[in-house]
Amino acid sequence: MELLKVLGELCSAHGVSGDENKASLIAADHLREFATVTVDAFGNVYGHVGEQDENKQTLMLEAHIDEIGYIVTYITDEGFLKISNCGGTDDRAITAQQVSVLGREKLPGIVTSVPPHLQKDSGEDSDDSFYVDIGLTKQQAEQLVSPGDGVLVENKLECMQGHLVTSKALDDRCGVAAVLLALDKLKNKQTSYNICVLFSAQEETGERGAKTGSYKLDADLAVAVDVSFAKTHYESEDTTGILGKGVMIGVAPSLSRELSDAFISTAEKCGIAYQIEVMNGRTGTDADQISVTRTGVKTVTLSIPQRYMHTPVEVIDLMDVENTAALIAEFVQGRCEK
Repeated sequence: MELLKVLGELCSAHGVSGDENKASLIAADHLREFATVTVDAFGNVYGHVGEQDENKQTLMLEAHIDEIGYIVTYITDEGFLKISNCGGTDDRAITAQQVSVLGREKLPGIVTSVPPHLQKDSGEDSDDSFYVDIGLTKQQAEQLVSPGDGVLVENKLECMQGHLVTSKALDDRCGVAAVLLALDKLKNKQTSYNICVLFSAQEETGERGAKTGSYKLDADLAVAVDVSFAKTHYESEDTTGILGKGVMIGVAPSLSRELSDAFISTAEKCGIAYQIEVMNGRTGTDADQISVTRTGVKTVTLSIPQRYMHTPVEVIDLMDVENTAALIAEFVQGRCEK
């Protein structure tokens, strides 16, 4: 599998939380190489890999397909679009950005800003709202845009130095890519589990897809692949990971310590770079919904370190994606035995 190519296609897809259909279809197309695939009305993508053996437990590989973005809430009398966030956007990064408004057709727009020369003299009260200028009057705008349409900052995947890449939507399209790469590594290999896949919708707005999707798949164990914080300048090393130092294996009260230990054992036995991510309660990922599905699912998180989370310029190291995929593939083949 060409990781960079697949990741670029995944990241370029529109998939604001609640409107993931285009991203779901692209992910489904890639998943069909390895599994029997269905997509539900919610936008969840499901895959079943190979023949199911009733004597084996079922392991679910999960990553979310949606991305943070914005939603149009109102059209002003001047034709500007008032927008609100979908998910925990870092709004420091939105002012004066070029965006795409996903209306009846895709429209370019600019998030409005007051020039610095006029800010002190504008006489206006500060407003925490954001507005998009699409260059149209209200009447013209209403022909092309409706409240509820999505808004995205569209940054394509770019290669940086070394193995670093930057793009919008790396949270969590890089997790989706890691699952696909793991399945590629498992082709024609014997596995210790039945394998199913969930690429879930609406993680960024309440982990809703994981709740419905994991109920449907009814797995015994689950691996939730997501991103976590990578250190930049001043953050504490005990709350962040390091880019390029390997997959972050989650340890938390809400996770299965048995599974966490098994993945740590696998990484050590197979020489796969890893880091420990300790959380003192909930994980803030789909694992929180998966683990309490039905009568409970043993769940672990595998996180890819990421800088500038929830901005249009997220940064990861491709080697961390490779290590995540390698660890999943080795675990699925039963390499955790001491």
